[in-house]
Amino acid sequence: MEGAVSEYAIRALGASTWDAFARLAEKHNGMGFGGCWCTWFHSRVGRPEGEMGRPWKERLVREGNAHAALVFDGEAAVAWAQYGSPDELPNIHHRKDYEATRTEELPDYRITCIFVDRDYRRKSVAGVALGGALDLIAKAGGGMVEGYPQDLPQGKKISSSFLYNVTRSLYEQTGFSYDRPKGKNHCVMRRTVSPIKKPRRARVG
Repeated sequence: MEGAVSEYAIRALGASTWDAFARLAEKHNGMGFGGCWCTWFHSRVGRPEGEMGRPWKERLVREGNAHAALVFDGEAAVAWAQYGSPDELPNIHHRKDYEATRTEELPDYRITCIFVDRDYRRKSVAGVALGGALDLIAKAGGGMVEGYPQDLPQGKKISSSFLYNVTRSLYEQTGFSYDRPKGKNHCVMRRTVSPIKKPRRARVG
């Protein structure tokens, strides 16, 4: 891969981008924990009995109940950032700890998973995915956004396979502020995203 970060394109996950997303997931054995296709964070309400993994994710996407920013290099999806409301994504790691220390209202949106193709790692693509999710949230009306990245002690490194929501430093670089710890080596980051206003059409006559 060559080219500057600015050459990547952001597209929303949906019926028209499902096939590209599916190719990315298949290349990495379904991504997520045990090949879950990043369905773990979703609500189980309405899930047909026995439907899991790819079929369940595809149903959610085609019904408009799954949201993500996909990073494209040409026609290939090379990264993604999953986001959605707490109703859409109620399941987060260390949830008991999160609820026990929560002092504010739930956010409008959560970013629960950021994944990068193994051939594109360490090339700043995760930041493109995170920024893409924020742009899509802004276009949808904005609001308070939370993320739950790793909060690693200085000098400590961790395998990329465990960085399902990247690091605190990347969130800070994207304008998030530290809120509180959450579980072991994780934290809650928050940022208010302003809505993108559509330009008004000039009146004629």
